[in-house]
Amino acid sequence: MKLDKQFFSSMPRILVAVALLFFGLATIGMGVFMFHMGKNMSVMTTAVIKMGKDVHSMSSDMNNMSRKMDMMSGSMVRGQDSMGGAFVGVARDMKIMTLSMQQMGGDMQKLGNDIGEMNTNMASMTYAMNRMSGDMTYMNRSMGRMTHDINKFTEPEQIMIPFMR
Repeated sequence: MKLDKQFFSSMPRILVAVALLFFGLATIGMGVFMFHMGKNMSVMTTAVIKMGKDVHSMSSDMNNMSRKMDMMSGSMVRGQDSMGGAFVGVARDMKIMTLSMQQMGGDMQKLGNDIGEMNTNMASMTYAMNRMSGDMTYMNRSMGRMTHDINKFTEPEQIMIPFMR
């Protein structure tokens, strides 16, 4: 029984030692857990801070892009106004050019009519010149005969003695 009594009397010390060992291991485990949790929280906090900076940077970029788009839309409006004015000028010039081309077409038709009339007149003149040339040929023959007749009268011996020639 002595053993039992000793066993039982030392039992609370063993239990205390086991409890202390268990408590020590639990404390070490909890410490390691808390250390890793703190480390992970620090990493997460750093990530959240970086995300906040990224969101701020993205917001700034969006504001800049919004300003640039506003500037671009203003430029487009001014460009369209300018182009509208230029197109009005082009349309006006096209109208003037169309009227000028219509006038030119009328003038060309008139010129064509005048050239046709001139061709008709030239044909008439050519016919008249041909007739005049024929008349001059006839007149030259007549003058030649007249010359012959005049020569006969100026040399009467030729008429009287025709075989002397």
